[in-house]
Amino acid sequence: MANMSLKKNPMPHQEADIRNKNFDEVALGYTPEQAIEEANRCLNCKNKPCMSGCPVMVRIPEFIAKVKDGDFEGAYQIIAKTSSLPAVCGRVCPQESQCEKHCVRGVKGEPVAIGRLERFVADYHNANCKEKAIKPQSNGIKVAVIGSGPSGLTCAGDLAKKGYEVTVFEAFHLAGGVLVYGIPEFRLPKSIVQKEIDTLKDLGVKIETNMVIGKVLSIEELIKEYDFKAVFIGSGAGLPKFMNISGENLNGVYSANEFLTRINLMKAYKEDASTPIKRGKKVVVVGGGNVAMDAARCAKRLGGEVRIVYRRTLNELPARKEEVEHAMEEGIIFDLLTNPVKINGDQNGWASSITCVKMELSEPDASGRARPVEIKGSDFDIEADVVIMALGTSPNPLIKSTTKGLEVNKHGGIITDENGLTSVENVYAGGDAVTGAATVILAMGAGKTAAKAIDVKLTKNQ
Repeated sequence: MANMSLKKNPMPHQEADIRNKNFDEVALGYTPEQAIEEANRCLNCKNKPCMSGCPVMVRIPEFIAKVKDGDFEGAYQIIAKTSSLPAVCGRVCPQESQCEKHCVRGVKGEPVAIGRLERFVADYHNANCKEKAIKPQSNGIKVAVIGSGPSGLTCAGDLAKKGYEVTVFEAFHLAGGVLVYGIPEFRLPKSIVQKEIDTLKDLGVKIETNMVIGKVLSIEELIKEYDFKAVFIGSGAGLPKFMNISGENLNGVYSANEFLTRINLMKAYKEDASTPIKRGKKVVVVGGGNVAMDAARCAKRLGGEVRIVYRRTLNELPARKEEVEHAMEEGIIFDLLTNPVKINGDQNGWASSITCVKMELSEPDASGRARPVEIKGSDFDIEADVVIMALGTSPNPLIKSTTKGLEVNKHGGIITDENGLTSVENVYAGGDAVTGAATVILAMGAGKTAAKAIDVKLTKNQ
C-alpha cells in the first residue's frame, strides 16, 4: 500500500554525545520494515526523473519496487548492474543534489530516501550473500588503471565484467583511494570499502599496491613494455591547497589531506598507532566543505574543542546539509563570516593561536556566491594548538610531468574529451584527476564513461 507521508523515514543514529567520542558509524541503517515502508513512498514514475540525476544511471524505481516486495537481493542485483560501489554510494553520495533532487515526492514534501534504501540493500547483500562474483571469460586484452579510488574502481569493474584483464596500480599500501584515506570510519567503515574491492577481485581485477606511477613505472612503459592496450588515469586530487599566510609552516598545522590520511588510513586515533598525530585541545579547521566537516568531526573525537572558521555564512557553506547538522549536533563551533590572516606560534615553534578578521558579504563573485569582504580593524585571535587547512586539493603533477604529450589545464586537471580520452593515444582519465576535488558519484560516472569508450575502441581494433 502506498505510503503518502510527506516525510522520509528517519535514519537511526548514534546519539550525538556518544558518537562524538568514538569512530563507529554514525548512521545505523534501516531495518527491513523501515526500508519497505520508505520504499512504499515511491510512486514508480513512468518517466523516472530520479534517474536523470544519477551519474551511473542506477535503475532507481526498479530496485525500489523490489524493496517494496521484500526482495532485497533482487534489488541489489538491479543496482549492481550499473554501480560497482553500492554500499559506498548509499553512504557518501550527495543524493540531495543528485537523484533525490529530481524525485517527484520532493515537490510537496521530502523526496524518497533513495540513498538510504541503496545503503540498506547493499548492506543486506553483504550480510546475507556468501556467493562470490563470477569472473567472466577473459578476452585476453590488458588494461591498466592508475588509482584505486571511486573512478578507478568503477572503470576497473566495468571492464572486468566485459572480460578485460584489468590491473589497478595504487600508490598507497592499501586500495580504496579517497574512500580509505579521506572519508572517516564513522561515515564510511573501511570494511565496507574492502568488501567492494574484494568483489572486484573476484571478477578478476588485479590490484598492485605501493606502485607510484610516474616513479616506479611510467605510462609509456605500461603500454610499450607491459602490453597494456589502454590506460585509465584515476589518480585523484591529492595535492593540498594553502592560504599562503604567515605561520602555515608551524608545528601543529596540517593540511586536511594529511590529517585525514593519518586518521583514516594510518589509524592514528588508536592508542597503539605507530603514526603520530597531535590531539589538539583547541582545534581550528579552516574551510566549509565536506572535507572540513570530516576533519573537524575527527578532531572532536580526539578530545579537542573544535571550531570551523568559514568566511561566508551557512547559506553559502558548500558542505552537505546533513554533514553540517551532524557536526553541529556533535558540539563543533562554527565561526562564520571569519577569515584567517595569520597563524601564531609559541617559542617552541608550535601553533598557539590564529589571527582572524571579520567579513561581510558583497555582490556575488565568479562562483555565484556572495563575495566576502574584510571589515577593517576587526582583527581578533582564536586560541589554537592545532590548525587544519581544509581548502581543497588539486591533481598531483607527477603523472603530467612524466607523461609526454599529456595536456592539463591551468589548475593541473588532465584535459579529456567527452569520453575521457586524453591527448595521448589510448590513455583515458576521469574523476578528480580531471575535475579537481569533486564527489564520489561524479568520479564513478567518469570511470564508467571511460570504460565504455575503452571497450568501444579496443573492440573496434580487434
